[in-house]
Amino acid sequence: MVIEPLLLTAARIDTFDGPRPLTSASGFFFARDDRLYLVTSRHVLVDEPTAHFPDRIEIELHTDASNLTLSTGFSVLLYAERRSVWRQGADSGGDIDVAVIELDRAALPPTAVLHAFTPAHLQQSLDDVEVGSSLLIVGFPLGFHDTLHHLPVVRQALIASSFGIRFQGHGYFLTDARTHRGASGAPVVLRDADAAARKQPLPWKLLGVHSARLDMGNRDTVQDESLGLNCAWYADILLTLTAPPDDGAEPADATSSPRKSAASPTGSGA
Repeated sequence: MVIEPLLLTAARIDTFDGPRPLTSASGFFFARDDRLYLVTSRHVLVDEPTAHFPDRIEIELHTDASNLTLSTGFSVLLYAERRSVWRQGADSGGDIDVAVIELDRAALPPTAVLHAFTPAHLQQSLDDVEVGSSLLIVGFPLGFHDTLHHLPVVRQALIASSFGIRFQGHGYFLTDARTHRGASGAPVVLRDADAAARKQPLPWKLLGVHSARLDMGNRDTVQDESLGLNCAWYADILLTLTAPPDDGAEPADATSSPRKSAASPTGSGA
């Protein structure tokens, strides 16, 4: 069975508070040097406005390259000594809705099957990507996926704002796509024609991390349809969040959070 590597970059994420399931979301793998990371939206891991405070996540991993029906769950604790294990970022525009968790390669199943983006997949020049360019968002909207082969689905998207200009001063650009809850944390990718011509195994540019739908607060829900626009945070933040610590210090602009508590956490996980 031949499977497109792009589909093996994404992972379905389930969040839990102890044994209690909370939400479902999307994520993807990013490798730098010999380290492997899971990338998702920061609000999947903690979201104060909705009192969403999971203490662990679980991702699904394929365990047999020739039989994609075989998979296993891999659990990751979100806190160690009451400190978050993920890294999240901020810049001059405020908090960035992207988080990374380093995965212990030695703890993964020895036959785990996955593909990871690398720094080489990041777009080097913002001016080279035109508005209206065709994109893909690879994820698990509303948790929907191929439950037999444990694969994500792909939604088409367009770049809806100038890729070279931070929208309203924030670290994201806009996409025009039909998205749903559960797609948060999905990779936003652009086909790399040069890499495809060279027959590279993963011929895609990683442009962003899908975060949330964008809408007008004063929209008349009876007369006006949703804008159909979404926020995608620039993927180059991953270079900061995966930078090697300098003498034990956090990389620049990366932070961790103390464990929060809530009497009845629910959260959106969207």
